[in-house]
Amino acid sequence: MPQLVNGVWVKGDIAAGEIKDGAFHREPTRFRGWITPDGAPGPQGEPALPAEAGRYHLYVSYLCPWASRTLIFRALKGLEGIVGVSVAGPVIGEDGWVYPTDEDAGPALPRFRYHYQLYTTSDPTYTGKVSVPVLWDRREGRIVNNESADIIRILNGAFDRLTGNRLDLYPEALRPEIDHWNELIYPTVNNGVYRCGFAKSQASYDAAFDALFETLDRLEQHLASSRYLAGEWLTEADWRLFVTLVRFDAAYHGAFKCNLRRIADYPNLSGCLRELYQWPGIAATVRIDDIKTGYYTNPAINPTLIVPKGPALDLDSPHGRERLPGRGIPTRNFAA
Repeated sequence: MPQLVNGVWVKGDIAAGEIKDGAFHREPTRFRGWITPDGAPGPQGEPALPAEAGRYHLYVSYLCPWASRTLIFRALKGLEGIVGVSVAGPVIGEDGWVYPTDEDAGPALPRFRYHYQLYTTSDPTYTGKVSVPVLWDRREGRIVNNESADIIRILNGAFDRLTGNRLDLYPEALRPEIDHWNELIYPTVNNGVYRCGFAKSQASYDAAFDALFETLDRLEQHLASSRYLAGEWLTEADWRLFVTLVRFDAAYHGAFKCNLRRIADYPNLSGCLRELYQWPGIAATVRIDDIKTGYYTNPAINPTLIVPKGPALDLDSPHGRERLPGRGIPTRNFAA
């Protein structure tokens, strides 16, 4: 795959370096710094930087579900004026993620054309995959973190004293339930669609496919009686699921051969998808055209590079989830 080797960009097929024995194995992220309100150590004792308005910047693509997580949390937490954002184009070509030449990055922020330049600026000898999202420190000129699961937790709490936003998508009282769903959904759904799409053997594809739809069937059953994954409260777990659901019918069903059923064929999952899409501020984080363009212009999965005109999606129709008790997003100091 296109990647950096000792700080030098090497061109190649997307995902080729993450295939082992015919199966897709996602490369771990490498930058795992933290941000806390006052610079105190992070949740696992990590060295941390202090939260400051205008100091940090997100680099994302609307194509990428992992980047989409961070855009969602930036919107839910009211951080648009605190944390800046730059958006790469949807096509991952031989140069990787590329930013528009006319992008107005703002004062005191380097104008990066190629996403890999963030990595070589942070580590001139970096070797490995170059991915979005990236949380960038404008003051020190380096990557703070490139793991979306970390970044959404940082955005969830680090900047509250600057914004006054007290929403808590990962409240302590619900963490066991949230962790339970995250641990099921990530390998079989979030990453499961990629294990289907990038599989190089029938056995690897079949295993990923079966696990994916087994979990989707289980989620459909659970959501028949539960408004959200953690019950009456909308949490991080729902948004981590949402980023895959919103891409599923438009891209994964066709491009990744995840075609046993569509999300539209699941009444509860599709209702959940529409409710979350219609949540204030969320639709603006979704670009269906970018999603289709990005996946279908990947020659490893679609050699013709033809982007389909369909499917017809109606994410604004009534979701019907109000029939179940729901209490929205918890606030700080929430107790179950």
